[in-house]
Amino acid sequence: MKQVKVLFVCLGNICRSPTAHGIFEKMVRDAGLQEQILIDSAGTGDWHIGRPPDRRASAAALGRGHDLSHLRARQVCPEDFRDFDYLLAMDQQNLWDLQALALPDFKGHLGLFLDFGNSGLKEVPDPYYGGEDHFEQVLDLVEDASSALLAHLREQLD
Repeated sequence: MKQVKVLFVCLGNICRSPTAHGIFEKMVRDAGLQEQILIDSAGTGDWHIGRPPDRRASAAALGRGHDLSHLRARQVCPEDFRDFDYLLAMDQQNLWDLQALALPDFKGHLGLFLDFGNSGLKEVPDPYYGGEDHFEQVLDLVEDASSALLAHLREQLD
């Protein structure tokens, strides 16, 4: 059975990337593809390693039926470029950081997550210093891009 591995990446791995991880994980599970599409998330920074997602991100996600409570922050490591087929950054700075870390023989897709979406935006804004509406905006963007990513991966798996 063909498998695809997806890693969502933001700065601290407590807001945007775990939100994407949880939403995409549920979409994949609902589609019955959890054996074919494996998902994880990480941060380029190390400040929050081992911590759960930000309580505001978790509450906003849970309000839409996405449980993030099982997730814990980790930092991107060189092995991720061997283990994952798609490394999807939430913003340009994190993409640049990933490009600097990438192994020379990495053959996967390294790009911006919202390139898969239909919002017209390129970056998922960091909601950390904003209010609840910022977390809701992140959910809107992530849900849209996740649907498009799932459609893209289904074609890859056929």
